[in-house]
Amino acid sequence: MGVVQRVVKPKNQRSKRALEEREPKAIENTKTGLFVKGPNSSQLVQDCMKDLYIMKKPNSVAYNQKNDIRPFEDATKLEFWGKKNDSSLFVFGSHNKKRPHNMILGRMYDYHLLDMVELGLESYTPLKDFKTAKVATGCKPALVFHGDTFSDPANAEMQRLKNLLIDFFRGPEVTNIRLAGVEHVLQFTAVGVKVLMRSYRIQLSKSASKLPRVDLEEIGPRIDWRVRRSQLASDDLYKEACKQQNNVRKQRKVKNLSEDVFGTKHAKIHIDAQQIKTVQTRKFKGLKETKEERIFEAERKKIGRASCRERV
Repeated sequence: MGVVQRVVKPKNQRSKRALEEREPKAIENTKTGLFVKGPNSSQLVQDCMKDLYIMKKPNSVAYNQKNDIRPFEDATKLEFWGKKNDSSLFVFGSHNKKRPHNMILGRMYDYHLLDMVELGLESYTPLKDFKTAKVATGCKPALVFHGDTFSDPANAEMQRLKNLLIDFFRGPEVTNIRLAGVEHVLQFTAVGVKVLMRSYRIQLSKSASKLPRVDLEEIGPRIDWRVRRSQLASDDLYKEACKQQNNVRKQRKVKNLSEDVFGTKHAKIHIDAQQIKTVQTRKFKGLKETKEERIFEAERKKIGRASCRERV
């Protein structure tokens, strides 16, 4: 006998909008990250999670209390919180003798666990130790990945970790990019089983050419992770999670149709040249020429022809 799911009916318009926001969408909204502490978490892990929480703002939710959860054994509580907060990404921090300074990065599909990778925090320099100007909150970063292991087909774990990091830090999808608005760069370097994360602010200055001079200034945090273990989704489930509807895979461009910033559509219509003189129009009695007007027009044409002959 199958499990009967309870159908939640909204009691007011606010509840209705909240339920509609959680429904599956053809084009996804920006993913929210959930930051959860384990039963024991070191101060190093807490500070690192706090900096990641700041970088992920405003699409981040933090649970500051300790929670007795072991994601690799039972992730039910994380799935419940993910559904409650409409969050498909999570970071779980813990610390014990066997796995010191431990961080788990994961994601969900349909509010069920999809992928998660356990990372050991080996080295960390917090955001506050870099006495430099920071980027604005919510700034979409440019992501740079270095290392052969990220693109090695035989190393599925590192490939999936790269995809997970892109999901986590990509920010909102945009159609147009302004050069001055590209302020933040996140660099991930794979060295064996280590992943090094660096954060830079882009500085544009004048140069001798039309293109500006680009300088990078490290703003933190500086993180060194070591990949410990992972739990990856099967190929069928991963393919199902990445599936897109046919009508949103590639939007065909409509010719001669444009849209302004207010959402108003403007169209151009091309028609052939028309012979206005031969167009049959309605004949109104009041618009017909009188007898005197016809005689006057005939005399005017006759005088015009006579004057032309005299000039010749």
